Amino acid sequence: MSRAFVKEPDGDAAGDCQPELPQSPHPNHVTAKGLAALQDRFAALADEKRALAAKQGDLAARSHLALVDRELRYVEERLRRAIPVDPRKLTTHKVGFSAIVTVEDDVGKRRDYQIVGEDEADPEDGKVSWVSPLARALEDAEVGDSVTWRRPVGDLELEVVAIRYPTAEKDA
Repeated sequence: MSRAFVKEPDGDAAGDCQPELPQSPHPNHVTAKGLAALQDRFAALADEKRALAAKQGDLAARSHLALVDRELRYVEERLRRAIPVDPRKLTTHKVGFSAIVTVEDDVGKRRDYQIVGEDEADPEDGKVSWVSPLARALEDAEVGDSVTWRRPVGDLELEVVAIRYPTAEKDA
């Protein structure tokens, strides 16, 4: 097909053709903190959108507005799909969503991990997504159980040393 018949965006439409950010195929389970963070992110993006919309004559602002709009739609959908999980309603003797799990490896090193929603995951801070290989390995484990964490660099045996669930706003 000749390029002569392909509609190209006008110069004023810079950035309007941004592809949508992909949504996870998994249910969007969230902790109380995770839900609050999504709500805060949505509010900040909405504020940024209003500020950029006020600069209608600025081409850079219009281009950035398209990116903010796209992220706003993404966060809005994450909020729409959010499934808040109340840790007070979970079985506390097994590892489940929002659990803070202390594990020990075969050389005696201990580490805490909290199982959280995908948007809240921060492995450096010990927060792992509930769909991650580590969370899947720990799922339904009890204190004293050994689990195998299948990692690209090799499997790691972990013993579950302690399980606790967030209470009120302290840990959630």
